[in-house]
Amino acid sequence: MQKSRYLKNLDSVLAALIGWFVLSLFFRYSGVGISPDSIMYTSAAHSLKTHGNLLTFNHVPIVDFPVFYPVYLGIISIITQVDPVKFGAVLNGIMFATLIFTSGWITERFVPASRVYKCLILVAILLSPPLLQVYSYLWSETLFILEILFFLVALRRYLLTHTIKALVIAALIAAVSCITRYAAVTIVGTGGLLLLLDRVLPLKKKIGHILLYGVICISLLVGNLVFNAFITGTTTGPREPSITPFSKNLYYFGTVMCDWMGLTSNQYWAATPLAIIIFLGFIAALVYNYYHRRVDRFENLAITFALVYGAFIVLSSTFSRYERINHRLLSPLFITALWGYTSWALLVLRKIKSTTTRRVVGAVMTVMMLGFITSEFLIDKARYADQVADEYGNPGFTDESWIDSEFAIYLRSGDKSLFKPGVKIYTDAHEAVYFFSGLSSYLVPHRFFTKDIDKFYQGKHYYLIWFNVLENPELINLKDIQKVKKLKLIKDFGEEGGIYEYMEP
Repeated sequence: MQKSRYLKNLDSVLAALIGWFVLSLFFRYSGVGISPDSIMYTSAAHSLKTHGNLLTFNHVPIVDFPVFYPVYLGIISIITQVDPVKFGAVLNGIMFATLIFTSGWITERFVPASRVYKCLILVAILLSPPLLQVYSYLWSETLFILEILFFLVALRRYLLTHTIKALVIAALIAAVSCITRYAAVTIVGTGGLLLLLDRVLPLKKKIGHILLYGVICISLLVGNLVFNAFITGTTTGPREPSITPFSKNLYYFGTVMCDWMGLTSNQYWAATPLAIIIFLGFIAALVYNYYHRRVDRFENLAITFALVYGAFIVLSSTFSRYERINHRLLSPLFITALWGYTSWALLVLRKIKSTTTRRVVGAVMTVMMLGFITSEFLIDKARYADQVADEYGNPGFTDESWIDSEFAIYLRSGDKSLFKPGVKIYTDAHEAVYFFSGLSSYLVPHRFFTKDIDKFYQGKHYYLIWFNVLENPELINLKDIQKVKKLKLIKDFGEEGGIYEYMEP
């Protein structure tokens, strides 16, 4: 029996190893991708290793992001004595392989189960363009997506046993997830909804379990937010109101779904109807499972999370301003949505009594899934050709444009003779300044925060490192500053930008 259990997971192990290899292909040219968020995480991790605190490169506590991912990187860095940027490719490879194996382990326990279905799902996950993109970077989603699957496993254990121990384990995973990404409140919501829908426990006991679950789930997040408020005066850093209405966010959600289904931008006209159909489908599936199936099935847990997470992203984007809904933001949805919109095929096949009809329908469904996998492969192939074969690298601060950049080469040289000690340095990309030079700098103010702009213009002496290629429309720009202050160009990098100095006459 023990041998049989290992053989059942052999395909998951093989898929995990293949997934690690596929991911490694995107590290071949320039290693793990580094974005501005990555630099926030790694600088806080470096601070934890060297000073025992979680300050970013600007010597301020990390508040825009929860603390656990930089702590995670910092602990690994302390143990290995290696910089996170250097071990990032290996770390992400291990996490991606673990993700694939865990997905296979869960799929094996679907009711009904199918070996063919499991293999197709594993291939679809290991070739998933959004997952391969996320795991190509030092991003907190790499850990968060894994935590989602661990939570589903733990929550199902509770729904099967209803023991306090199982409940506490699930709640602790949710609590850690909440300080990995703020969007993990969707994990808390998923668990709370399923506990509420569970019809096994008597009402009084159910209320007690829900309260215990809720308290544990939010404990670490509340602690993180209170600490942020005490240190900086804000719970999650400065936030701006959204500029995109609900209808637009629903459309953006639909465009991502179009991309995942292999459609092109020419088919984006279907984005909003598709998004509506997807959400209605999740709701219908949840209602059906509640009345006709057991709520403790993995398929039901996946559908519930997909619904809660998708709705949260669309609604939160309507009220709070952050990056437009894209593949990265929705990547935590991929596996659960894939399960939610394919597992029904197993139920359909089981209900078909005719062997011939079942085989025909099964063959058609398999061909459809192979078509989806083929579209994934073609997207991955195009990305590989662009980023690896053409020697460009993962877009970010380690790609070819920065390797050859005269501006970046100068900053990497370590020449700090231009800067007088004690004089503030401002920039439109403080992460880039730190990554290439190790210098701490301050971001020029956002247009939305007028008080910060007034304070900036009151400065009597400062330097301005300006990257033309990274100009952010949400920040005041170089022309805005030059209208108010007479800047002196002290280092010119042509179209790439320059270094300026302002000194009050």
